[in-house]
Amino acid sequence: MSTDQPAVVIERTFDAPIDAVWNLWATPEGFASWYGPQGATIPTIDIDVTVGGKRHLCMAMDTPNGPIQMWFVGEYLEIDEPHRLVYTEAMSNEAGDVLAPSDMGMPADSPTSTTVTAEFTTTGDGTHLRLTHVGVPPDSPGAMGWQMAIDKLAAQLAG
Repeated sequence: MSTDQPAVVIERTFDAPIDAVWNLWATPEGFASWYGPQGATIPTIDIDVTVGGKRHLCMAMDTPNGPIQMWFVGEYLEIDEPHRLVYTEAMSNEAGDVLAPSDMGMPADSPTSTTVTAEFTTTGDGTHLRLTHVGVPPDSPGAMGWQMAIDKLAAQLAG
């Protein structure tokens, strides 16, 4: 992990086998079922979980100012099923064109592309997740969104 970029790091252990956790990260329907903060949905998702495979998805949510859609694109850099996923993430428009952070109302020094690493380790009957999102400050709305998303993932795995 780069020392000059902020990063949110979340660790959580789930009472679920590693294959179940992996499938919720590596299949379109699985990822869409939990990704995003509380109240968010993923109405559009196209992910190709292969090295060099592309990601393009839409997160929709209601806000005090009305409904919004946020689009994201990226590329899978590393895949070690079922232990590790590494992918890039950038905000985009619906067509998949990358947007500058300032176009989205973020600080001008925010990175255009960030890197997500999800590492899965078997622990007894469960699975430990270590999520690292380089380029997202630990005290940011993005970090809070990840916390809520991982809570949704945990609830889904608990069934």
